[in-house]
Amino acid sequence: MSESEAVRKTETIPQWKQEEVDELVDFIDSYSSVGVVGVAGIPSRQLQNMRRDLHGSAEVRMSRNTLVRRALEEVGEGHEQLAENINGQVALIGTDDNPFGLFQQLEASKTPAPINAGEIAPNDIVIPEGDTGVDPGPFVGELQQVGAEARIMDGSIQVTADSTVLEAGEEVSDELANVLGELGIEPKEVGLDLRSVYSEGVLFEPEELAIDVDEYRADIESAAAAARNLSINAEYPTTQTVGALLAKAAGQAKSVGLFAAIEDPELMPDLVSKADGQVRALAAQIDDEEALPEELRGVEAPAATEEADTEESSDEAETDDTEDEADADADTDDDDDDGGDAGEGLGAMFD
Repeated sequence: MSESEAVRKTETIPQWKQEEVDELVDFIDSYSSVGVVGVAGIPSRQLQNMRRDLHGSAEVRMSRNTLVRRALEEVGEGHEQLAENINGQVALIGTDDNPFGLFQQLEASKTPAPINAGEIAPNDIVIPEGDTGVDPGPFVGELQQVGAEARIMDGSIQVTADSTVLEAGEEVSDELANVLGELGIEPKEVGLDLRSVYSEGVLFEPEELAIDVDEYRADIESAAAAARNLSINAEYPTTQTVGALLAKAAGQAKSVGLFAAIEDPELMPDLVSKADGQVRALAAQIDDEEALPEELRGVEAPAATEEADTEESSDEAETDDTEDEADADADTDDDDDDGGDAGEGLGAMFD
């Protein structure tokens, strides 16, 4: 720091200025998030309406730029970084909301406004196609002069195609300002322009806060679902997944019990239903109804009861493809063994 700067830092300032700085320091200290907003071009009445709409969620504090810088330096702890954006017509804004919520709120509060001659277009200015509602007269020439495709049709002046009359970054002429005013086109938005926010030790720029909330929420939900699936597949119990893991284990235990025909009270209804289906399937294959008990005569084969039971049990158990293939191989081996034993038994009966 040079000697002249040191003198300016230590010189006595008027009492009213020191009181103002003290109030600004209290303002900064009273909020968890403090930012700088641009207020240039906002009519005083509209600015008052904005401050009223923010009441209860955020507070706007205006003062001289030099005093705001001094207050930020006195508070320190990183707040002095906001001083880089203290230029032009600005104000401080404080809130206990997070910076993202503040940004969304300020963007939503912006309203369309007319643009004046000499201002810089914030975006491309387009005169839309359609009837202007203006009676035939010299206004058609004014439209054509600013670059709009216009002509007199059906007793009024109409724009025959969407016409870009000024690109973003260019200066608005007197002629264009008059035409836009006549048409009621308000090509700019007026509102508190957030320049930066300091919150919990981090300085946020507007481009960092301009996120798509719906897309961000969808990403979080997708990540949470993927993490849950990973936890379940890895059999890693957590508060959120233990219920699904227990249900999966119960399903697998039931599948094993049905396959092994374990006579458990909870399995008996399923085992009986499975046996009934097998009996009906066998009865349906016998052509001679006289050979069947009366209650089995005329029955139709159930629709793959055993296979449906096996698939249902597999779904409940949420077994993976590898386990299903292994079980299928085991079923095939057992069926082959059973078939061989049955053949030998019949052969012994007729020897």
